[in-house]
Amino acid sequence: MNNKEFIAELSRRLGYTVKDTSSLMVALVAEMTEELEDENVIAIQNIGSFEVRKKQERVVVNPATQQRMLVPPKLVINFKPSTSFKERMQ
Repeated sequence: MNNKEFIAELSRRLGYTVKDTSSLMVALVAEMTEELEDENVIAIQNIGSFEVRKKQERVVVNPATQQRMLVPPKLVINFKPSTSFKERMQ
């Protein structure tokens, strides 16, 4: 399902116009992005939680050249599904 199909299905279920539903999704994603940029945890009931984690710097080896490289630390988004979400997916 792509974004256009998702917005259309969501607008059908909610009874809103496609334009209103699209605006709602843009606002939702913008708010989630702001919260994650501030390194806050976002917990959504019956779905799970999103959080920003810092990956430490590490040394990797190129298998072709055996050259060692240092990968700098970076921030990644981690999703932890809720128990009920896991059960529904099985």
